[in-house]
Amino acid sequence: MLKKKLLYSRDVICHRVKDLADEISRDYEGKEVVFIGVLKGSFIFMADLLRCMKMPHSVDFVKLASYGSGSVSSGKITITTDMETDIEGKDVIVLEDIIDTGITMAFLMERLKKKKPASLKICALMDKKQRREISIDADYVGFAVDEGFIVGYGLDFNEQFRCLPDIYVIEEHDSDYPL
Repeated sequence: MLKKKLLYSRDVICHRVKDLADEISRDYEGKEVVFIGVLKGSFIFMADLLRCMKMPHSVDFVKLASYGSGSVSSGKITITTDMETDIEGKDVIVLEDIIDTGITMAFLMERLKKKKPASLKICALMDKKQRREISIDADYVGFAVDEGFIVGYGLDFNEQFRCLPDIYVIEEHDSDYPL
């Protein structure tokens, strides 16, 4: 059995997402942005953020895998679904649920830079800098967190808990859920 501790309530998340949308809208006033969501974790955050945007934008997705069914990144990145949009000369913001080791995001950013966007930034709902293995910083951050395995609001553990409207940290687990 997993024991979860509330980290951020749905109201706190809603306010922070709106603040991020306002900041991005101000920074890109008069421009059109391509938002690239990193699946699966970013989809709830992305939907809520984009509904609050005050500028024209388009959407695409990329699906990368580094965790498999475990709780620790394998370090090997696999592209399981690639984006379709041509981003050359366009302003691009990558939307991610959580930046942890930085390995996945560094891989994606290097790959996207080769497509020659006009600008390329990162917006992460959660930033867990203490676990960084590769130096990478998000341009827009919802919440900075310390240690702990985070679930809810799109973040999962073995495809479970994504649908929770709040964000939790897993405190205890039994042998059925090795963390």
